[in-house]
Amino acid sequence: MPKYLLLIHGDERRWAGMPDQERQALVEGHRALVAAAGSAVLDGRELEPASVATTLRADAEGRLAVTDGPFLETKEAVGGYYLIEAGDLDEVMALAGHLYEATAGHSGVEIRPVVDHR
Repeated sequence: MPKYLLLIHGDERRWAGMPDQERQALVEGHRALVAAAGSAVLDGRELEPASVATTLRADAEGRLAVTDGPFLETKEAVGGYYLIEAGDLDEVMALAGHLYEATAGHSGVEIRPVVDHR
């Protein structure tokens, strides 16, 4: 069965400053996705803030360069993910629709099929 990665991204400042009612809607959305997907959720985690991320890239000479954070300048960061096994994209979109981040306006959910090289 195909696997899909749901990348939850948004403005970390907005997440940190959410009023309790909005935070509760966010938590309920995650609970609803897990309840609806059941064992199809293979993994899912919240990530630490982008401020503690480290990115490795090659510099102009091909040497490994280390950068703090995920990007040089960005307002959005990946805040968490789910790895889901599903029959098709429509099924995954229905599950992802439970997430508050999909409809909040200051965040989003990117769905990416996982390549199976076996």
